[in-house]
Amino acid sequence: MTTDPLVLSLIVLWLVVACMVFALFALARQIGILYERVAPMGALMMDDGPSVGEQSPHFNLETLDNRRIDIGKPSEQGELLFFLSPNCPVCKKLIPVLRSIQKAEGHWLKVILASDGDFEKQRTFYEKAKLKDFPYVLSNDLGMAFKVGKLPYALLLDKNGVIKSKGLVNSREQLESLFTARELEVESIQDYLEKSS
Repeated sequence: MTTDPLVLSLIVLWLVVACMVFALFALARQIGILYERVAPMGALMMDDGPSVGEQSPHFNLETLDNRRIDIGKPSEQGELLFFLSPNCPVCKKLIPVLRSIQKAEGHWLKVILASDGDFEKQRTFYEKAKLKDFPYVLSNDLGMAFKVGKLPYALLLDKNGVIKSKGLVNSREQLESLFTARELEVESIQDYLEKSS
C-alpha cells in the first residue's frame, strides 16, 4: 500500500511536465508571431528620386575644406552619402555611428556628408563636431537630385555608382539596414520581409 502514494505522485509529476511542455510550445509560437509583428525596420524608403539599382547622378563638388570630390562616378570604393543638418539632433546622434562605419568599412567604402544652407553655419558645425575625417559638401542640387525631403537620409552606392540601398535613417539599426539590404540584394528590409512572408 505504500506504493500508491508514490505512483500517484509520479503521475502528477508527469502531468505537470506535460503541461509545461505544452506551455513552452505555446509560448514559442507566440514569440514567433510577436517577432513577425515587430520585425526589424530598416531605412524608410521613399518613392522619390532615383531607384535602387539605377545609376546615381554624377557630381563633382567642393568640400568644406576646399577639396574636390566626385559623387556617383565609378571609383575604387563604394560611397555612403549621408544627408544631415546642424539643426538635426538625430543627425548628430548618428555621427559616432558614421565614424564606426568609416573605421570598419573604410577599405571599400567612403563616407560622404552632404548638406545645404549657410556656409558659415555649416563650417562652424563641421569644426565643432570634428568632422574633418569626412568629406563634407554643401549642395542644393545634390539633395534635389536624390529628392531628399527629410533628414537624416542616406544612400549606399557601389563602386560603379549604382544605388544599392537608400532611405530615411533615424537610428543605428536603420543605417545598418542599408548594408543588410545590399548584402541580400533587395531594395530594402521591408521589401525582403514582404517577399519572404
